[in-house]
Amino acid sequence: MVKHKETIGCLCLHGFTGSPWELEPLAERLKQKYHWLVYTPVLPGHEAIEQLKEASYKNWILKADIALQELLNRCEKVFVIGFSMGGLLATYLAARYQVEKLVLLGAAAEYFNAGQLMKDVVHLVEYGIKGQMKEHPYYRFLHDKIKTPVRALTQFQKLVKTITPFISTVQIPVFIGQGVEDGIVPKKSAIFIYEEMNQTIRQLHLYQESKHFLLYDKNREQVMNDVETFLMTDIEKSTMVLKSIE
Repeated sequence: MVKHKETIGCLCLHGFTGSPWELEPLAERLKQKYHWLVYTPVLPGHEAIEQLKEASYKNWILKADIALQELLNRCEKVFVIGFSMGGLLATYLAARYQVEKLVLLGAAAEYFNAGQLMKDVVHLVEYGIKGQMKEHPYYRFLHDKIKTPVRALTQFQKLVKTITPFISTVQIPVFIGQGVEDGIVPKKSAIFIYEEMNQTIRQLHLYQESKHFLLYDKNREQVMNDVETFLMTDIEKSTMVLKSIE
């Protein structure tokens, strides 16, 4: 007996040293509102920060690949959403498989905006002086980054080098969201991706008040509304838009 396929599946891929938490607001919204089959796997080595020293970029690719194939087998059409490093993995999948649309949030084709990151660290220290460091919205992220094994950083760099050539081969509609004040992934990363993907229709939204965690920052409602609109409607031309809080 042929098993009936779900209507729509959505694969959400988290970032380097991160977890599905990074995409949780959007994943839950799509699941609850549209009843899609939404899958947010944990990438190998990301179960705990100390396990990253054993991680391999090839295993990150393999896990994402297997996850997508499972959704393609179960669903009539599939969207792929990637945050930070997950954006690179999502791009690789979109270049190789028949997925409907691709969403990239803070995709890490380039890494570290040194000037903005320093401002964020200073802000974190100010919280520490007040005895409120753990209340800072980026404490969890920066704390993990400091403890990241050197080998894992090397694996991340290998992943960037491996996947970058695939960016220009994507031929499906793409949404690119980027925080202008992002201290981890610079704005030029999003612009690079947008310009490299010149074989397809794509949208680049630059969120003026946001940093790296777009789904938890000041523009979060705009980001989710924009992604939802992109997924649910047809786009006819490529656009680059600077967005401020409405």
